[in-house]
Amino acid sequence: MKETGAHYNQNLDSESRLKAIIDTAIDGIITIDRRGVVETVNPAAAHIFGYQPEEIIGQNVSMLMPEPDHSLHDTYLQNYHRTGVGQIIGKGREVLGKRKNGNVFPFLLSISEVNLQDKQIFTGIIHDISELKKTEAALRESESRINSIIQTAVDGIITIDLQGVIEMVNPSACRLFGYAPEELMGRKINMLMPEPDRSLHDNYMHHYHETGEKRIIGIGREVSGLKKDGTIFPLYLSISEVYLSDRKVYTGFIHDITQQKISEERLRRYAAELERSNRELQDFAYVSSHDLQEPLRKIQAFGDRLKTKEYEKLSDQGKDYVDRMLNAASRMQNLINDLLTFSRVTSGAKPFVRVDLNNILAEVLSDLEIAIEKSGAKIETSPLPVMQAEPTQLRQLLQNLISNAIKFSRGDEKPHIKVYANSLQPKAHTGGTPGDEIIELHVEDNGIGFDEKYLDRIFNIFQRLEGQKYEGSGIGLAICRKIAIRHGGDITAKSKPGQGTHFIVTLAKNHLLE
Repeated sequence: MKETGAHYNQNLDSESRLKAIIDTAIDGIITIDRRGVVETVNPAAAHIFGYQPEEIIGQNVSMLMPEPDHSLHDTYLQNYHRTGVGQIIGKGREVLGKRKNGNVFPFLLSISEVNLQDKQIFTGIIHDISELKKTEAALRESESRINSIIQTAVDGIITIDLQGVIEMVNPSACRLFGYAPEELMGRKINMLMPEPDRSLHDNYMHHYHETGEKRIIGIGREVSGLKKDGTIFPLYLSISEVYLSDRKVYTGFIHDITQQKISEERLRRYAAELERSNRELQDFAYVSSHDLQEPLRKIQAFGDRLKTKEYEKLSDQGKDYVDRMLNAASRMQNLINDLLTFSRVTSGAKPFVRVDLNNILAEVLSDLEIAIEKSGAKIETSPLPVMQAEPTQLRQLLQNLISNAIKFSRGDEKPHIKVYANSLQPKAHTGGTPGDEIIELHVEDNGIGFDEKYLDRIFNIFQRLEGQKYEGSGIGLAICRKIAIRHGGDITAKSKPGQGTHFIVTLAKNHLLE
């Protein structure tokens, strides 16, 4: 009797333990009878479908199924009882369930058949895979997006394994090297390299695997590629090392720089030709000016002698000829001097030093003192900065601009000239290097001005908008521009006829050309 009681207690203990396991299981567990009526449902299953357990127990299990399974489930059971062939029983597969709120969701269902002493029941284990499906869908979308990017990328993309065998190649890489995808897949990457890289590539990879020393991986550099037709071309190659779940691969990003190299070579040739032309022009200007000096001095000397010794013997017309000849010789002398100055802006240039523009401006105003007093000019100045420059050239620049402002004044108003400066970061159009501070030097006047449609002309050599009305060779502003460019900047102007001119000179504060 005691043994029977102990056995009974043991059974109760086992049933309690089994119930506790079922009730606390993460997956849903449902049992149904032969007719499909739910006999038990654990909390997890009730939660998955959104019901209370008592709403499910005693109901046909098809209530948890969307169409067409909802209507066909009884037929499934009848067929199984008749034939013994089940679609899920003993196998398990992915099916769809229907929640209380009507939402349809995917889950994994495995069904086992249990034959008790007095009846037959079926137990279903339900594993909700809604989140897994969302993750898979998101992963597929991400893979699709990445694949779309790779397939439509302008640059070539190639993936290789540790042995250098090509695993993936995008259309751009195929077009770049002139191959069809099937001609590259499974082949060694060194087929796309000219010698000596073609023969040495395996050694490069072996050396990296042994030492970890990187030559291109994670760095990128310019290399040469070999097309199918044998053409060698320049490309920029960057390689990334990718660790997959079970292995490591290398992905190369290939940017064709053929046109860039052609452009660089063209620019190099243009620069060399421009340098040669400038040198020839400077030599021509210098030699021509010197060659003109001697005959000009003779013209001036004999003209002066004629005027001092024979002038009174000449007719009025003869005197006029002598005067006009000497005036022309004087203008020619000024032109030659200006031409020499223009040629020496670069050919005779001196090293840059630290220059206080305030001192330069004071010297210029001192040199122009007589012209300022004679014209009654008013000069307004503001503190100017210190910079790296050639002091003689900046003195020449300021003197040209200020003397022009005095010369090209309106007759009805005395010259009013403002000289000031401000600093700013470099703009794309200036010659300053990135991060170098730019100085804007401003010279404003209230003179005759000009039409801005002639802006490009006024900085060209020998260009004079006012013809012979004002003295000068037309070289002054061309010299100013050449000086500004040499100091890492440029010069421009704003003006309207009769409303004065505003010159703006940009200079790189720390421009070290030498």
